[in-house]
Formats: sequence, C-alpha cells, structure tokens
Amino acid sequence: MKKILIPILLIAFFVAFWNQNSEKSNLYITIIAVLIFMFGMMKLSAKVPPKDDENDSEKI
Repeated sequence: MKKILIPILLIAFFVAFWNQNSEKSNLYITIIAVLIFMFGMMKLSAKVPPKDDENDSEKI
C-alpha cells in the first residue's frame, strides 16, 4: 500500500503546483489535487506510532 500511495502523493503534489503555474489555472483541479494529497498524508501518518507511548512512561 505504501509503495502505491507515495507515487500518488507525488503526482498530486506535482499537479497542484503545475496547475498554479500555468497561465490559466483551474481551481477545481487544484482543490482535488490538494485533497488527494491531504488524505494520502493522513493514511501514511496513521501508520506511524505515537512518540510518547504509555507503556514507556510506566517503566521509568
């Protein structure tokens, strides 16, 4: 899943900035690209464990 999600995020990031730099930018394309990027980042960050684990604080 991670191997598929990272290229999709990169493409969405590229499309959002490319659309803004074009002479006639489309707002809807930018909004869709940013939404895809944000939802993808949420999926990736959900797999990262929290820094402060409750079990670690009990050991001290």
